[in-house]
Amino acid sequence: MTRGQRVSGTTKSLNELGLTARSGRDAQVAGLAVDSREVQEGFLFAALPGTRVHGGEFITYALRMGAAAILTDAEGAEIASAELAASDAALIVAADPRQALAMTAALWFGAQPETMVAVTGTNGKTSVATFTRQIWQELGQRAVNLGTTGVEGDWHAPLKHTTPEPITLHRALAQAARAGVDHAAMEASSHGLDQRRLDGVTLAAAGFTNFSQDHLDYHASFEEYFDAKAGLFARVLPEDGTAVVNIEDARGVDMVAIAKARGQSVITVGREEGADICLMAQRFEPKGQEVRLRHAGTVRQVPLNLMGGFQAENAMVAAGLVIACGADPEEVFAVLPRLETVRGRMQLAATRTNGATVFVDYAHTPGAVETALRALRPHVMGRLVAIVGAGGDRDRAKRPLMGRAAAEAADLVIVTDDNPRSEEPAAIRAAVLEGAPDAIEVGDRAEAILRGVDALGPGDALLICGKGHESGQIVGDVTYPFDDSEQASVAVAALDGWAT
Repeated sequence: MTRGQRVSGTTKSLNELGLTARSGRDAQVAGLAVDSREVQEGFLFAALPGTRVHGGEFITYALRMGAAAILTDAEGAEIASAELAASDAALIVAADPRQALAMTAALWFGAQPETMVAVTGTNGKTSVATFTRQIWQELGQRAVNLGTTGVEGDWHAPLKHTTPEPITLHRALAQAARAGVDHAAMEASSHGLDQRRLDGVTLAAAGFTNFSQDHLDYHASFEEYFDAKAGLFARVLPEDGTAVVNIEDARGVDMVAIAKARGQSVITVGREEGADICLMAQRFEPKGQEVRLRHAGTVRQVPLNLMGGFQAENAMVAAGLVIACGADPEEVFAVLPRLETVRGRMQLAATRTNGATVFVDYAHTPGAVETALRALRPHVMGRLVAIVGAGGDRDRAKRPLMGRAAAEAADLVIVTDDNPRSEEPAAIRAAVLEGAPDAIEVGDRAEAILRGVDALGPGDALLICGKGHESGQIVGDVTYPFDDSEQASVAVAALDGWAT
């Protein structure tokens, strides 16, 4: 089950779960569910407010399935008032039922890795969480990272969302802890923070990478989007936690102020002289870079097998998180050369026989596209080619901005389909082309990749933006198998004559 959970043979009282029924009566709970279809006898059903329909509409069904308790808000209680009055189920009415569910899920599962960190930001969350996990593993810890790519590391599990709803999240954390994992780094999405999904997680430290336009199909404004991310420091990270903030981003200073106002310790990362982890210089190579950094008065020269200047920033934020959790800085910086690129994040997918390279990146916002292309530029002696698109049923305002970001940073742009979902693909491409009027339009993504690879001469590089690690393309309601990295390899093999 993905949205309901029973722990075999286990029941807990409402009091043990930190809940108080409106009647004051306690009740024994045999499991948790946020989907009424997952309710079993004795379960607590969380009827949460939604974007389209209130969960209160499903209370009647949950009661019919044998729910012993209902957690909801005043609106949900009103929707099913008659059915609740006729039932002997305990009713818990909370001002913020999402937060209440998060805390309840934490108490229900009762375990999570001893040392937990989270990272937020428009871009870079997956890289920072993965690098943090890799550093811990290099230092001998059993560790995982949770997010867009699922649960990876010393314990594995798939996840459908970057930040899962609390029942799924705490089930995974408890299973990881019971498998011997004692360190975990998780991605904190704006959706997850806004919906209080992380509120039951005990964090030692939290990181901030950057902030740019995204998810305005969900958040009402740019500031509301920022406030959701700021909730990681303003609400979730405890006062005795440590905030690790990339002050290269314009909103980094705001995150520092929020953290300090809460009394949290702060580690800053950036190129400014006063940064706690200061990136003093970078030298770019065809397939990596070398950075000169200073921490606590000591200057170090560190090679990184990572493409793009921003990946150095991500690696430093990860180092800061590990240091914040008590690791020896000397040991942390010593293992940075062993960091490996995250799949789909500035990933070298293929190399042509003429030396031209093809990279795949998850960049799916205007800021991410610009950052990725400008970061790749110093590694490239020749032309820089970009393939870009935009997803359907998502923030429409960013589409021309995606095209403009690519047009301003690349020498040649090809606009193609991303995940069109329920929208007309040609209409999405037309919106992207508004920002890149000189771009080549190729609707079929495989053909676009083939044409992009074909355009590469010696010293050139191609960056395929948008889908990164994804292994499918969503058209309508169907997900077709599609992997950008695999398609790049196929294109190179076909064009260079070594396909079998």
